[in-house]
Amino acid sequence: MEINKSDIRGILDKYGKLTVAAEEVSDDTDLFTVGLTSHATVNVMLGLEDLYDVEFPEEILKKSTFSSVNSLASALSTLVAAGV
Repeated sequence: MEINKSDIRGILDKYGKLTVAAEEVSDDTDLFTVGLTSHATVNVMLGLEDLYDVEFPEEILKKSTFSSVNSLASALSTLVAAGV
């Protein structure tokens, strides 16, 4: 399954509680500077897990994983490829 950054942005819009629309942030924008909180991160993670049928293992549950669209796409690519 290919990781679609538009899908990630859709999850961010739905659960991330960003102060701007996810389409307005670049792939490398620090999502925490545009309103993502630790609580919202949990909801984003759950939305992405449902969408891509993966589970984020504890070792990647860190702020850097959720810091940008690119970092989320990279983590998801790894998880999907590993079939986690």
